[in-house]
Amino acid sequence: MGKVRQRKETGKLYLDFFYQGLRLREQTALKDTPANRKKVEQLLARVEAKILLGDFDYAEFFPGSKNLRKLGLDTAASSHQPPSETQLESSQTPADTPSFNDFASQWFEENKIQWRASHVRNVNSILDSSLIPAFGKKPVGEITKAHIMAFRAKLAKRKGRSATGVVSPKTINSHMTILRMVLDEAAERFDFETPYKNIKPLKLQKTHIEPFSLQEVQRIIDNVRPDYRNYYTVRFFTGMRTGEIDGLKWKNVDFAKREILVRETLINGETEYTKTDGSQREIPMFSQVYDALKTQYAATGQQSEYVFCNQLGQPLDHNNVTKRVWYPLLKALGLNKRRPYQTRHTAATLFLASGENPEWVARMLGHSSTEMLFKVYSRYVPNATRMDGSAFERLLGNTSSATTSTKKEHSHETA
Repeated sequence: MGKVRQRKETGKLYLDFFYQGLRLREQTALKDTPANRKKVEQLLARVEAKILLGDFDYAEFFPGSKNLRKLGLDTAASSHQPPSETQLESSQTPADTPSFNDFASQWFEENKIQWRASHVRNVNSILDSSLIPAFGKKPVGEITKAHIMAFRAKLAKRKGRSATGVVSPKTINSHMTILRMVLDEAAERFDFETPYKNIKPLKLQKTHIEPFSLQEVQRIIDNVRPDYRNYYTVRFFTGMRTGEIDGLKWKNVDFAKREILVRETLINGETEYTKTDGSQREIPMFSQVYDALKTQYAATGQQSEYVFCNQLGQPLDHNNVTKRVWYPLLKALGLNKRRPYQTRHTAATLFLASGENPEWVARMLGHSSTEMLFKVYSRYVPNATRMDGSAFERLLGNTSSATTSTKKEHSHETA
């Protein structure tokens, strides 16, 4: 059963019906008034009656329609026939659709209200740096699959920060996702078939983690600059993301309950809502973390709202810390160069290796389920026993005891 509907963008009526197993839409030139709606409903009734009798000539009712090609009908003979006043204009032709630049800008303004500030910046950057330069002046209805594939091939050659020297598949996929969303929305609004069909995302390489051993962690903490010792202690023994620890504020450190409340993340120097709802969590302070934060409070508690800050009380610049503190330290200790994010992987593997329950570990890391945990850290899961953090606390306690004993033995030998 077909329907007469109104197109929101133009206020004009169109027919929405099925023929030969296809859902077809045909735009009219008529505004949505009672008289016009009745006229279009009468036309729809004649169309459906003809279809029912098997005597429907699509070109007779809709000359020049783009649906003629979709139905495999010859349009040459009928394309010159103008529709009568009671008949319909064909669906919008590609030339009638707005430029990619105009529609993408409209789409962006309509949707940014539902995005995090960082995502707004990312989408805006993708539009400005890639999509609009590539498709800007072209009507959205004229963009073809060939155009899309050519764009992706060109994007894959652009210089990037990956090991290959060009943009990574992950970056390409993020650009393509925005393009797909824009074109799908345009196709829905202006009634054309989206060209973004059967284009699969590029395959991503499996994530390989390089966690530190507990002994290596201790070496790092013992040898790092004193003003960053508390920072790396908290990173290694909580598994917090870089933005989460850099954006941590004293108001979210609960010494009474010995908990860190993860409520915000730092992006481009500003705090905002965490990566996902699941990232909102409470992390227990193990003894090392508690002591480190107490010491840190004595240093910055009255200086800044941020737990870890620079001399001006502003949050840390992670790029600066990585280049000036992290990488030089690894080099000095003879450890393989690894991104600071490996502190999070290290915490996860130590949690699991100590025998903590994977579900508890997933919650500590801010994962919504254990799926990612088993996918990335499966070989570090010996069993599923506890779920309260006590096993990890014991592991750290044993390590501290062993370190103390070693120091005592060394002092006796010296004496």
